[in-house]
Amino acid sequence: MSLSHTAAEYMLSDALLPDPGGSRAKGLRLELPSDRLLKFVTVGLPLFLVSLAFAREFSTGSQISCFSPTNFTGKQSAYVDTACWDSLLHHGFDTEGHAVTKSLWALKVFPYSLLVVAVLMYLPYLLWRYAAAPALHSDLLFIIDELDKSYNRSVRLVQHMRKVQQASAEPERFWEEYERARRERYFEFPLLERYLTCKQHAHSLVFIYILRNLLLLLFLAATCLYLVFLHLNIFFQDEFSCSIKTGLLQEEPHIPPLIPCKLVFFSVFQLISLSIGGVYVLLMPVVIYNALQLCQWDKGLLSVYEMLPAFDLLSRKMLTCPVNDLNVILLFLRANISELTSFSRLNAVSALREATANKEDIDTVVDFMTLLAGLETTKPKP
Repeated sequence: MSLSHTAAEYMLSDALLPDPGGSRAKGLRLELPSDRLLKFVTVGLPLFLVSLAFAREFSTGSQISCFSPTNFTGKQSAYVDTACWDSLLHHGFDTEGHAVTKSLWALKVFPYSLLVVAVLMYLPYLLWRYAAAPALHSDLLFIIDELDKSYNRSVRLVQHMRKVQQASAEPERFWEEYERARRERYFEFPLLERYLTCKQHAHSLVFIYILRNLLLLLFLAATCLYLVFLHLNIFFQDEFSCSIKTGLLQEEPHIPPLIPCKLVFFSVFQLISLSIGGVYVLLMPVVIYNALQLCQWDKGLLSVYEMLPAFDLLSRKMLTCPVNDLNVILLFLRANISELTSFSRLNAVSALREATANKEDIDTVVDFMTLLAGLETTKPKP
């Protein structure tokens, strides 16, 4: 028996989690993977495309080409290009023959408007970073630390139970005390469970998270509407008629009233706008899905921890409406599962529990480890 007792003691000592060597604070992820992807695409795509537009502008020089009269010199033709690019006014006639003008200035400011779009897309993430991330960081640090400590307390409890059982002269009396202790919830973890219950009644994190997704969805829709407006009003007109008979040139007889011009960069701006609009339309369902995640509980993580004694946040039906801070914390706990060392241990024990033939006496990790420690042989059968 000494050999089996020694083996059980080593098994239980190995089950304890070591103290984390470094600080967990630097390794915590305060953004969900889908949110990081959205930030990378919504902010990075317009910045990347506008850099291409500026690179083309600096490399090709003039962005406009006007058909000047043949009697114009080179300097006069350059002046026409510069004047028409500065004005960007299309002079035409309506159906009744009246002269009308149409401004094409939106094409000139289009690259700068993409910079504004990138800044707007970054605002929801700034809101989350400064309004919610500090509180979420503190919550995650405390809950991860307490969950690991709760696991270690359970293992130490098994070690103590094993010593008490070995020293007990009446095995039946030992198991009666154990059952009574479970009924009276001597094994519970009130601080952690009450903290999680308190988070069910808080709504600051969930409000900021929903507001963040709503703002992002609003900015995506506004950008798409802006691009549709450009296409319907401007992006189908790469040629226009320019007038330079203004100022000192107004009375010059040899200058024609209208000069035809063509926008050199027109096809590039069309491609950029279609790329951004298409990607943003595809990202809208992703934003909606992120917000709808809060409409259901992620019960997988807490159900594994219900193997701990008296940790029954689910079984006591304490999870009510999922739109609260606890559900947000559970989503981020899932994203930081690598920092939660006890989860992998309990998940493995849960798999072994499902594979065990006699599962009626295995309710918690204490029961399971008690059976593994060799105490099951003295426990009376029901």
